[in-house]
Amino acid sequence: MTFMFKRTFLFILSVAVILFMSNAEYAPEITIGHHLSSLGFVSLPSFSFTEVEATATVAPESVAEVTKDDVVLPGLRSLQNAALEQQLKAALNANPTWRRLIRDKRMSVGIVDMSRKDDVKYANVNGQHMMYAASLPKIAVLAAAHDAIERGELKESAEVKKDMRLMIAKSNNAATTRMIDRLGFRKIARTMTAPALKLYDPAYGGGLWVGKRYAAGGKRSPDPMKGISHAATTEQICRYFYLLANDELISEEASKKMRTYLVNPELHHKFVNTLDRVAPDATVYRKSGSWSTFHADVAMVQGPRRDYIITALVDDAGGEQICRDLALVLDRLLTKKVAI
Repeated sequence: MTFMFKRTFLFILSVAVILFMSNAEYAPEITIGHHLSSLGFVSLPSFSFTEVEATATVAPESVAEVTKDDVVLPGLRSLQNAALEQQLKAALNANPTWRRLIRDKRMSVGIVDMSRKDDVKYANVNGQHMMYAASLPKIAVLAAAHDAIERGELKESAEVKKDMRLMIAKSNNAATTRMIDRLGFRKIARTMTAPALKLYDPAYGGGLWVGKRYAAGGKRSPDPMKGISHAATTEQICRYFYLLANDELISEEASKKMRTYLVNPELHHKFVNTLDRVAPDATVYRKSGSWSTFHADVAMVQGPRRDYIITALVDDAGGEQICRDLALVLDRLLTKKVAI
């Protein structure tokens, strides 16, 4: 009797499914039981079928970085230029020391040519390789602070503004630690991982992360991928400054404020040591970092015949001189008149 009941039930169910497939419009958020009931065949409890949540295919990166006033800013990764990247690799590999460091994943370089606003070009070498970046990730604290200010979570007091300038222009550790204590690691991570920014994104090798005060003591909150306390990738540094240049980092107002802290650096080493000579009239927005053998620098250069972003992360005892020499090579690459 039980066997006959099962066969009859399965037969009815099969007929119902066939009719359902031919007449019902499928919507993934609605259970099959609900569709069958709506067709008047049989009412099945919701637990009779396993519901699978619909998932969208994840693209490598959305073409649009952000939208402002109905004008779409292209995502920087979508502007990666093969010809420029080939020239970058050739210029770097011409130096045997740089070639070895790049091979060993101890040197990463990123550049953005913004000389033509309608034809921005991006290139990198080891761009998604995350490294210890010393003081350079203080730019993450700067962005998180302005995010918190706009949310009404941090008062933009005279003391806060003074500490932000000291943190960026002079890379003052005590001022940075005070800013970190005001914000907390969670707010910094919230800004870096925000969907509109994704300046730290495991899908692209991580990125900008601050998980330790710039002081001897205190708790650590290292990045989830490699456990680095002060981390960066050159790709995410380029994205940060690309958004900043286009008034899209946090907001237009925040971007303008952040540029006032980054402009006219007071430490004239690494990239700036070279830029002072080759582009003395240029406006430079900059942040660097050094600790032990780790050297990091980024400069957004705007001025006579120049509109570009350059950045490098180097793990080598000679990193200071490497950054100085590299700035000259990259400046020549980005200012020479060649069709790319």
